[in-house]
Amino acid sequence: MPAPRSDDDVAREAAVVAGEVLLRVRSEHASAGAGALADAGDRCAQQALAAYLAEHRPEDAVLSEEAADDPARLTSRRVWIVDPLDGTREFSEVGGHGVPARTDWAVHVALWEDGDLVAGAVAMPAAGATYSTAPAPQRPEGAPDVVRLAVSRSRPPAFVTALAEELGAELVPMGSAGVKATSVLRDEADAYVHAGGQHEWDSAAPVAVARAAGLHTSRVDGSPLVYNRPDPTLPDLVVARPEVAERVLAAIARVAARPTDQTAPTPETAR
Repeated sequence: MPAPRSDDDVAREAAVVAGEVLLRVRSEHASAGAGALADAGDRCAQQALAAYLAEHRPEDAVLSEEAADDPARLTSRRVWIVDPLDGTREFSEVGGHGVPARTDWAVHVALWEDGDLVAGAVAMPAAGATYSTAPAPQRPEGAPDVVRLAVSRSRPPAFVTALAEELGAELVPMGSAGVKATSVLRDEADAYVHAGGQHEWDSAAPVAVARAAGLHTSRVDGSPLVYNRPDPTLPDLVVARPEVAERVLAAIARVAARPTDQTAPTPETAR
């Protein structure tokens, strides 16, 4: 008799299954147009995740970007927090005429239990990569001379631009929220700072994986990230190498204290 799946296994397998569905949707509907392709991806990935979790964890509640919020989650001990397709814009850029299809989109699956995140996975199907809480990825170590900040490739917020100037940092543009958060694990960036508005499903899985790898995670003021709240908005986030976290948080505080509207956080949605 096979051993029962652990929560880490369920998170990883669910993300991979949804990712396989998304690759198939992308291939079969590549000519449908960006909007139709994004809608099909959201819908089919949601169906795949819902079916997988219903089969393997039928007693648990689910909070998903692509499903109606069920208030039963607020009294549940266990809640799966999922984003079936993180980065619909990147997913919809299928390439052609010598331009490669974008790979910087993801699937997020995380488990919140009794007040904290306990398992999670971020799948990047088009890049052939999956990061999960078990086995946890090995993080890069050491303090770089120049901090690299992951930033939205299409909507870099003024706050992060000002933060880069304060730190003397290099901005590294890339796609979805999950891709930016896990870029620290891939040694493509040293920190991801978001201060323009997100929801719990945008960060829960990347934060679970980052914590398992030993990275720093917090709000921009250094306070803890709290999940499964009545209002699932979670407007800001820091994921960083622990060697640079204090330096980054101190710079955030200095930028935030400036008496000007030019560095106020601006919206940068995960989609």
